[in-house]
Amino acid sequence: MVFIWSPHTFFGDLGQEWLSDLQQFLHVGLPKLLFIAAGAWGLILAVNFVTAKIIQVAEQRKRLAAVRTGQVRTVASVVRATGITIVVFLAVLQIMENVLHFDLAPLLASAGVAGIALGLAAQTIVKDMLNGILILVEDQYTVGDVVTLAGMSGIVTSMTLRKTTLQGFDGTTYVIPNSQITNVANQSREIISSSVSVSVDFSASPDEVIPLLSAIAMEVRNEPAYRQVFMEDPKVLGIDSIKGSEVIYLIQVKTQARQQFEALREMQRRIRLALEAHRMLPGSPYRVLQHPGQAGAALAGETAGAMAAVDPTMAKPNEVNPFSGQ
Repeated sequence: MVFIWSPHTFFGDLGQEWLSDLQQFLHVGLPKLLFIAAGAWGLILAVNFVTAKIIQVAEQRKRLAAVRTGQVRTVASVVRATGITIVVFLAVLQIMENVLHFDLAPLLASAGVAGIALGLAAQTIVKDMLNGILILVEDQYTVGDVVTLAGMSGIVTSMTLRKTTLQGFDGTTYVIPNSQITNVANQSREIISSSVSVSVDFSASPDEVIPLLSAIAMEVRNEPAYRQVFMEDPKVLGIDSIKGSEVIYLIQVKTQARQQFEALREMQRRIRLALEAHRMLPGSPYRVLQHPGQAGAALAGETAGAMAAVDPTMAKPNEVNPFSGQ
């Protein structure tokens, strides 16, 4: 039997096979593809709706503080990104198996081995994600908090499972992997306990300084602009330390988070003016005070000692001017 190749027959058969495959795809593959895409799109819309609803409910509840609202917003954004990634990944696997007819068993086995190798090679990334989950679950900080992380201070602008982004007070942006966050100093909780140290000279009587500081602190606390900032009345704890002629008085203030700075600055301004009005000098650890009587006795003793220290045998003879005789 002799086979005679004909271009017309070859391309005709090829066209018939392509047409048959196209018909099969339109009849079976395309509906599956549309069904998988519609299902994935519906799941993505559901994830977006649920996370947006959670944020909306958290913002509408006035009893929730701003810190809790930021925490809910952060968790919702992480859940949204993770959910969309999982939905897209599952949709791609379904398309490969049901539409493109790939055998996923060898692919998944290879992916498992590659995943183990990648996990061993990327231990830092895995540690970042695990630490990020713990940070969210334990509510260590959220977006908008003023924190100190890994020696960097600033405001948390964004947060993911792998990294935290801070904006420093000078405008610098810091990107910190979550695995490097071992200690967290959060300055944005609901109540902040601050202290004001006032340095006054040793000559001022504590019985006059303490009532003066108490009056100024209560004056600032009762101001309409700062009335809602203070959580309770300021307390003058008394003398905290004495260094040379410097006496440190300590004032304890409890305010709302991230709202204490302006009130404390105003309090220190008024303390400065009040000390000047009452003629109270600021303290200095290098200034030495002496009693007035002791100062005169000490000066006389130093003069007598200096005179006694001069040896009369070593004094120079008086010189006489031969021209004037003087």
